[in-house]
Amino acid sequence: MIEDKTPQRTSIAQLGEFGLIDHLTKNFEINQPSTLKGIGDDAAVLDFKDKKIVVSTDLLIEGVHFDLAYMPLKHLGYKAVVVNVSDICAMNAKPTQITVSIAVSNRFPLEALDELFAGITHAAREYNVDVIGGDTTSSQKGLIISITAIGEADEEEIVYRNGAKQTDLLVVTGDIGAAYMGLQVLEREKQVFQVNPNSQPDLDAYTYLIERQLKPEARKDVRTLLHALEIKPTSMIDISDGLSSEIMHLCKQSKVGCNLYEDKLPIDPQFINVCEEFNIDSTTVAINGGEDYELLFTIAMEDFEKIKGNPNFTIIGHMTQESEGIHLVTRANTKIALKARGWDALSE
Repeated sequence: MIEDKTPQRTSIAQLGEFGLIDHLTKNFEINQPSTLKGIGDDAAVLDFKDKKIVVSTDLLIEGVHFDLAYMPLKHLGYKAVVVNVSDICAMNAKPTQITVSIAVSNRFPLEALDELFAGITHAAREYNVDVIGGDTTSSQKGLIISITAIGEADEEEIVYRNGAKQTDLLVVTGDIGAAYMGLQVLEREKQVFQVNPNSQPDLDAYTYLIERQLKPEARKDVRTLLHALEIKPTSMIDISDGLSSEIMHLCKQSKVGCNLYEDKLPIDPQFINVCEEFNIDSTTVAINGGEDYELLFTIAMEDFEKIKGNPNFTIIGHMTQESEGIHLVTRANTKIALKARGWDALSE
Protein backbone atom coordinates (compact mmCIF):
# COMPACT_ATOMS: atom_id res chain seq x y z
CA MET A 1 0.00 0.00 0.00
CA ILE A 2 1.46 3.37 -1.05
CA GLU A 3 1.31 6.10 1.58
CA ASP A 4 -0.51 9.24 0.54
CA LYS A 5 2.13 11.97 0.74
CA THR A 6 -0.45 14.74 0.26
CA PRO A 7 -3.29 13.93 2.69
CA GLN A 8 -6.33 16.17 2.76
CA ARG A 9 -5.97 19.13 5.12
CA THR A 10 -9.11 21.03 6.01
CA SER A 11 -8.55 24.34 7.78
CA ILE A 12 -10.39 24.51 11.11
CA ALA A 13 -11.15 28.18 10.35
CA GLN A 14 -13.48 27.00 7.56
CA LEU A 15 -15.85 25.49 10.14
CA GLY A 16 -15.73 28.14 12.86
CA GLU A 17 -16.01 27.27 16.56
CA PHE A 18 -19.58 25.98 16.57
CA GLY A 19 -19.20 24.13 13.30
CA LEU A 20 -16.09 22.47 14.73
CA ILE A 21 -17.93 21.46 17.90
CA ASP A 22 -20.77 19.96 15.84
CA HIS A 23 -18.26 18.09 13.67
CA LEU A 24 -16.16 16.69 16.54
CA THR A 25 -19.09 15.66 18.75
CA LYS A 26 -21.40 14.07 16.17
CA ASN A 27 -20.28 10.51 17.05
CA PHE A 28 -20.75 10.74 20.80
CA GLU A 29 -23.64 8.64 22.13
CA ILE A 30 -25.61 8.95 25.37
CA ASN A 31 -25.71 5.64 27.27
CA GLN A 32 -25.90 6.53 30.97
CA PRO A 33 -29.38 6.86 32.53
CA SER A 34 -28.00 9.66 34.74
CA THR A 35 -27.34 11.84 31.66
CA LEU A 36 -30.48 13.91 31.16
CA LYS A 37 -28.83 16.43 28.81
CA GLY A 38 -25.40 16.23 27.21
CA ILE A 39 -23.83 18.46 24.56
CA GLY A 40 -25.92 21.24 23.03
CA ASP A 41 -27.01 23.51 25.86
CA ASP A 42 -25.34 25.92 28.28
CA ALA A 43 -24.64 23.04 30.66
CA ALA A 44 -25.09 19.31 30.94
CA VAL A 45 -27.81 17.98 33.23
CA LEU A 46 -27.17 14.90 35.36
CA ASP A 47 -29.52 13.03 37.68
CA PHE A 48 -27.79 10.81 40.23
CA LYS A 49 -30.76 10.44 42.60
CA ASP A 50 -29.32 8.86 45.76
CA LYS A 51 -25.79 8.41 44.44
CA LYS A 52 -22.75 10.48 45.42
CA ILE A 53 -20.89 12.26 42.61
CA VAL A 54 -17.10 12.21 42.26
CA VAL A 55 -15.32 14.61 39.88
CA SER A 56 -11.71 14.78 38.71
CA THR A 57 -9.92 16.78 36.02
CA ASP A 58 -6.55 16.58 34.24
CA LEU A 59 -4.62 18.81 31.87
CA LEU A 60 -2.35 17.40 29.13
CA ILE A 61 0.01 19.82 27.39
CA GLU A 62 2.09 19.15 24.31
CA GLY A 63 5.79 19.18 25.14
CA VAL A 64 5.12 18.57 28.84
CA HIS A 65 2.89 15.49 29.00
CA PHE A 66 3.17 14.10 25.47
CA ASP A 67 5.38 14.23 22.39
CA LEU A 68 3.63 13.96 19.02
CA ALA A 69 6.87 12.69 17.47
CA TYR A 70 5.85 9.21 18.67
CA MET A 71 2.40 9.62 20.20
CA PRO A 72 -0.29 9.05 17.52
CA LEU A 73 -3.21 11.44 17.95
CA LYS A 74 -5.71 8.59 18.18
CA HIS A 75 -3.72 7.04 21.02
CA LEU A 76 -3.44 10.45 22.68
CA GLY A 77 -7.21 10.89 22.64
CA TYR A 78 -7.68 7.43 24.16
CA LYS A 79 -5.03 8.00 26.83
CA ALA A 80 -6.44 11.42 27.76
CA VAL A 81 -9.72 9.74 28.69
CA VAL A 82 -8.04 6.83 30.50
CA VAL A 83 -5.97 9.00 32.85
CA ASN A 84 -9.13 10.74 34.05
CA VAL A 85 -11.25 7.61 34.31
CA SER A 86 -8.44 6.12 36.42
CA ASP A 87 -8.92 8.85 39.03
CA ILE A 88 -12.60 7.92 39.33
CA CYS A 89 -11.68 4.24 39.69
CA ALA A 90 -9.25 5.23 42.46
CA MET A 91 -12.23 6.48 44.47
CA ASN A 92 -13.88 3.05 44.08
CA ALA A 93 -16.55 4.75 41.98
CA LYS A 94 -18.12 4.04 38.59
CA PRO A 95 -17.12 6.51 35.82
CA THR A 96 -20.18 7.81 33.98
CA GLN A 97 -19.46 11.07 32.11
CA ILE A 98 -16.58 13.22 30.84
CA THR A 99 -16.18 16.70 29.39
CA VAL A 100 -13.48 17.37 26.79
CA SER A 101 -11.81 20.74 26.19
CA ILE A 102 -9.03 21.43 23.71
CA ALA A 103 -6.83 24.36 22.73
CA VAL A 104 -5.24 23.90 19.31
CA SER A 105 -2.83 25.87 17.13
CA ASN A 106 -3.31 26.50 13.42
CA ARG A 107 -0.71 23.87 12.51
CA PHE A 108 -3.37 21.22 13.16
CA PRO A 109 -5.84 20.62 10.31
CA LEU A 110 -9.32 19.23 10.88
CA GLU A 111 -8.14 15.72 9.97
CA ALA A 112 -5.71 15.75 12.91
CA LEU A 113 -8.53 16.60 15.33
CA ASP A 114 -10.64 13.85 13.76
CA GLU A 115 -7.89 11.38 14.75
CA LEU A 116 -7.73 12.79 18.28
CA PHE A 117 -11.49 12.56 18.71
CA ALA A 118 -11.60 9.06 17.21
CA GLY A 119 -9.44 7.99 20.16
CA ILE A 120 -11.65 9.88 22.62
CA THR A 121 -14.76 8.28 21.11
CA HIS A 122 -13.23 4.80 21.28
CA ALA A 123 -12.28 5.26 24.94
CA ALA A 124 -15.72 6.64 25.79
CA ARG A 125 -17.29 3.49 24.34
CA GLU A 126 -14.74 1.18 25.97
CA TYR A 127 -15.34 2.68 29.43
CA ASN A 128 -19.04 3.37 28.87
CA VAL A 129 -18.81 7.05 29.70
CA ASP A 130 -20.87 9.78 28.04
CA VAL A 131 -19.13 12.83 26.57
CA ILE A 132 -21.43 15.62 27.77
CA GLY A 133 -19.64 18.88 26.97
CA GLY A 134 -16.40 20.82 26.88
CA ASP A 135 -14.81 23.76 25.10
CA THR A 136 -12.56 24.57 22.14
CA THR A 137 -10.21 27.51 21.70
CA SER A 138 -7.00 28.46 19.93
CA SER A 139 -3.48 28.00 21.23
CA GLN A 140 -0.11 29.51 20.37
CA LYS A 141 1.74 26.63 22.00
CA GLY A 142 0.50 23.56 20.18
CA LEU A 143 -2.12 21.18 21.60
CA ILE A 144 -3.66 21.30 25.08
CA ILE A 145 -6.28 18.82 26.30
CA SER A 146 -8.34 19.14 29.46
CA ILE A 147 -10.74 16.39 30.48
CA THR A 148 -13.04 16.32 33.49
CA ALA A 149 -14.37 12.95 34.60
CA ILE A 150 -17.51 12.38 36.64
CA GLY A 151 -18.49 9.22 38.46
CA GLU A 152 -21.04 7.86 40.88
CA ALA A 153 -21.01 5.63 43.94
CA ASP A 154 -23.01 4.91 47.05
CA GLU A 155 -21.59 6.83 49.99
CA GLU A 156 -20.42 3.67 51.76
CA GLU A 157 -18.51 2.54 48.62
CA ILE A 158 -16.25 5.59 48.25
CA VAL A 159 -12.61 5.09 49.27
CA TYR A 160 -10.36 8.01 50.20
CA ARG A 161 -6.61 8.33 50.64
CA ASN A 162 -6.81 8.95 54.38
CA GLY A 163 -8.26 5.70 55.71
CA ALA A 164 -5.18 3.44 56.02
CA LYS A 165 -4.51 2.00 59.48
CA GLN A 166 -1.41 0.57 61.14
CA THR A 167 -0.93 -3.13 60.16
CA ASP A 168 -3.06 -2.72 56.99
CA LEU A 169 -1.68 -4.57 53.98
CA LEU A 170 -0.47 -2.60 50.95
CA VAL A 171 -1.76 -4.02 47.67
CA VAL A 172 -1.19 -3.15 44.01
CA THR A 173 -2.96 -4.29 40.83
CA GLY A 174 -1.17 -5.53 37.71
CA ASP A 175 2.54 -4.79 37.23
CA ILE A 176 4.51 -1.55 37.54
CA GLY A 177 7.30 0.29 35.78
CA ALA A 178 6.52 -0.82 32.22
CA ALA A 179 5.08 2.50 31.05
CA TYR A 180 8.24 4.37 32.04
CA MET A 181 10.48 1.95 30.18
CA GLY A 182 8.18 2.17 27.17
CA LEU A 183 8.80 5.92 27.21
CA GLN A 184 12.57 5.37 27.36
CA VAL A 185 12.43 3.12 24.29
CA LEU A 186 10.38 5.68 22.36
CA GLU A 187 12.70 8.53 23.36
CA ARG A 188 15.72 6.51 22.24
CA GLU A 189 14.16 5.73 18.87
CA LYS A 190 13.28 9.41 18.46
CA GLN A 191 16.95 10.34 18.95
CA VAL A 192 18.03 7.72 16.38
CA PHE A 193 15.45 9.03 13.89
CA GLN A 194 16.65 12.62 14.32
CA VAL A 195 20.18 11.52 13.41
CA ASN A 196 19.05 9.25 10.57
CA PRO A 197 15.50 9.92 9.29
CA ASN A 198 15.73 6.87 7.00
CA SER A 199 16.06 4.45 9.92
CA GLN A 200 13.04 2.33 10.77
CA PRO A 201 12.84 1.15 14.39
CA ASP A 202 12.32 -2.54 15.18
CA LEU A 203 10.05 -2.43 18.22
CA ASP A 204 8.91 -6.07 18.35
CA ALA A 205 10.91 -6.72 21.52
CA TYR A 206 9.24 -3.81 23.29
CA THR A 207 5.57 -4.29 22.36
CA TYR A 208 4.19 -4.60 25.89
CA LEU A 209 6.17 -1.66 27.27
CA ILE A 210 5.20 0.66 24.41
CA GLU A 211 1.55 -0.31 24.73
CA ARG A 212 1.66 0.51 28.43
CA GLN A 213 2.97 3.99 27.54
CA LEU A 214 0.88 4.81 24.46
CA LYS A 215 -2.36 2.97 25.31
CA PRO A 216 -2.71 2.46 29.07
CA GLU A 217 -5.92 1.15 30.58
CA ALA A 218 -7.74 2.30 33.70
CA ARG A 219 -8.60 -0.49 36.16
CA LYS A 220 -12.38 -0.21 35.94
CA ASP A 221 -12.57 -3.94 36.77
CA VAL A 222 -11.10 -3.62 40.27
CA ARG A 223 -14.27 -2.21 41.83
CA THR A 224 -16.20 -5.30 40.68
CA LEU A 225 -13.42 -7.69 41.69
CA LEU A 226 -13.19 -6.28 45.21
CA HIS A 227 -16.96 -6.28 45.60
CA ALA A 228 -17.06 -9.97 44.65
CA LEU A 229 -14.35 -10.69 47.25
CA GLU A 230 -16.31 -8.68 49.85
CA ILE A 231 -13.34 -6.38 50.39
CA LYS A 232 -13.53 -2.63 50.83
CA PRO A 233 -10.11 -0.96 50.75
CA THR A 234 -9.28 1.33 53.65
CA SER A 235 -7.46 3.77 51.32
CA MET A 236 -6.74 3.92 47.59
CA ILE A 237 -4.92 5.93 44.91
CA ASP A 238 -3.97 5.39 41.26
CA ILE A 239 -0.33 5.15 40.17
CA SER A 240 0.13 8.10 37.85
CA ASP A 241 3.24 9.77 39.32
CA GLY A 242 5.14 6.68 40.52
CA LEU A 243 4.67 4.07 43.25
CA SER A 244 6.91 5.82 45.79
CA SER A 245 5.04 9.13 45.41
CA GLU A 246 1.65 7.44 45.76
CA ILE A 247 2.71 5.50 48.87
CA MET A 248 3.83 8.75 50.45
CA HIS A 249 0.48 10.37 49.61
CA LEU A 250 -1.37 7.52 51.38
CA CYS A 251 0.96 7.65 54.39
CA LYS A 252 0.80 11.43 54.74
CA GLN A 253 -2.98 11.62 54.53
CA SER A 254 -3.55 8.53 56.69
CA LYS A 255 -0.82 9.47 59.22
CA VAL A 256 0.89 6.09 59.04
CA GLY A 257 4.27 4.68 58.04
CA CYS A 258 4.98 1.89 55.56
CA ASN A 259 7.34 -0.98 54.80
CA LEU A 260 7.51 -1.74 51.07
CA TYR A 261 9.24 -5.02 50.14
CA GLU A 262 11.51 -5.06 47.10
CA ASP A 263 11.08 -8.79 46.49
CA LYS A 264 7.29 -8.43 46.31
CA LEU A 265 7.19 -5.83 43.50
CA PRO A 266 5.21 -7.17 40.49
CA ILE A 267 7.30 -6.54 37.37
CA ASP A 268 7.00 -7.95 33.85
CA PRO A 269 9.83 -10.09 32.35
CA GLN A 270 10.04 -7.77 29.30
CA PHE A 271 10.47 -4.87 31.70
CA ILE A 272 13.40 -6.59 33.42
CA ASN A 273 15.10 -7.36 30.08
CA VAL A 274 14.83 -3.77 28.87
CA CYS A 275 16.08 -2.38 32.19
CA GLU A 276 19.19 -4.56 31.72
CA GLU A 277 19.51 -3.33 28.11
CA PHE A 278 19.41 0.29 29.31
CA ASN A 279 21.62 -0.52 32.31
CA ILE A 280 18.98 0.84 34.70
CA ASP A 281 18.13 -0.69 38.08
CA SER A 282 14.70 -2.32 37.73
CA THR A 283 13.67 -1.61 41.34
CA THR A 284 14.47 2.09 40.96
CA VAL A 285 12.28 2.29 37.86
CA ALA A 286 9.49 0.15 39.34
CA ILE A 287 9.04 2.38 42.39
CA ASN A 288 9.61 5.74 40.66
CA GLY A 289 8.31 5.35 37.11
CA GLY A 290 4.87 6.83 36.51
CA GLU A 291 1.88 6.40 34.19
CA ASP A 292 1.11 2.77 35.05
CA TYR A 293 -2.48 3.69 36.05
CA GLU A 294 -2.69 0.65 38.27
CA LEU A 295 -4.45 1.00 41.61
CA LEU A 296 -2.61 1.04 44.94
CA PHE A 297 -4.70 0.39 48.03
CA THR A 298 -4.67 -0.84 51.60
CA ILE A 299 -6.85 -3.53 53.16
CA ALA A 300 -7.38 -4.70 56.72
CA MET A 301 -5.21 -7.63 57.84
CA GLU A 302 -8.38 -9.71 58.29
CA ASP A 303 -8.95 -9.61 54.54
CA PHE A 304 -5.66 -11.35 53.76
CA GLU A 305 -7.27 -14.77 53.19
CA LYS A 306 -9.79 -13.26 50.73
CA ILE A 307 -7.11 -11.73 48.51
CA LYS A 308 -4.28 -14.27 48.96
CA GLY A 309 -3.25 -15.90 45.68
CA ASN A 310 -5.57 -13.75 43.55
CA PRO A 311 -3.71 -13.11 40.23
CA ASN A 312 -5.13 -9.58 39.95
CA PHE A 313 -3.49 -8.35 43.15
CA THR A 314 -0.05 -8.38 44.78
CA ILE A 315 0.60 -7.65 48.45
CA ILE A 316 3.76 -5.52 48.42
CA GLY A 317 4.00 -4.28 52.00
CA HIS A 318 2.21 -3.20 55.14
CA MET A 319 1.49 -0.01 57.01
CA THR A 320 3.18 0.83 60.31
CA GLN A 321 3.13 3.50 62.98
CA GLU A 322 3.77 6.95 61.57
CA SER A 323 6.87 7.30 63.77
CA GLU A 324 8.52 4.31 62.05
CA GLY A 325 8.69 6.19 58.75
CA ILE A 326 8.37 5.01 55.16
CA HIS A 327 10.91 2.45 54.00
CA LEU A 328 11.88 0.10 51.19
CA VAL A 329 13.00 -3.25 52.58
CA THR A 330 15.57 -4.59 50.12
CA ARG A 331 16.17 -8.21 49.13
CA ALA A 332 19.15 -8.09 51.49
CA ASN A 333 16.71 -7.15 54.29
CA THR A 334 18.13 -3.62 54.57
CA LYS A 335 15.76 -0.72 55.23
CA ILE A 336 16.14 2.33 52.99
CA ALA A 337 14.10 5.49 53.51
CA LEU A 338 11.67 5.84 50.60
CA LYS A 339 11.80 9.12 48.71
CA ALA A 340 9.34 10.46 46.13
CA ARG A 341 11.29 10.57 42.88
CA GLY A 342 8.30 10.16 40.60
CA TRP A 343 6.86 12.62 38.07
CA ASP A 344 6.56 16.24 39.14
CA ALA A 345 5.06 18.50 36.47
CA LEU A 346 6.45 21.63 38.13
CA SER A 347 10.04 20.46 38.59
CA GLU A 348 12.73 22.25 36.61
